Amino acid sequence: MSAESDEMPLATREEKPLGSRAPNFIQASRPLHLSWRVGIFLVGLAIVVAGVIMLPLPGPGWLVIFGGMAVWATEFVWAQHVLRWTKRKYHEGTEWLKERRAARKERKAAKTAGREAGRTP
Repeated sequence: MSAESDEMPLATREEKPLGSRAPNFIQASRPLHLSWRVGIFLVGLAIVVAGVIMLPLPGPGWLVIFGGMAVWATEFVWAQHVLRWTKRKYHEGTEWLKERRAARKERKAAKTAGREAGRTP
């Protein structure tokens, strides 16, 4: 990856096209593709339900829920939209935290420098 691609906003980066990620031979047969979609839905549902159960219990509940959404996003456009929105909000949040940490460091450095400037040896 080049430095230019790291500086580009997330919205302008190339994103995969929406739609099914099923292999071509599965997409070619309508009954097979329908069976594939039902299977993907059930697997994703089981993962999301497991994540919801983990929310009040010890375990990575939200991580598992997002994993189930990622499984659904391999086949369903609505899940791809939700996952893209979630990733965008995650990146916005991490940028906000980085900016906040940098500002706090600057304030702390200025405060320390002000104290040291007030001291006379």
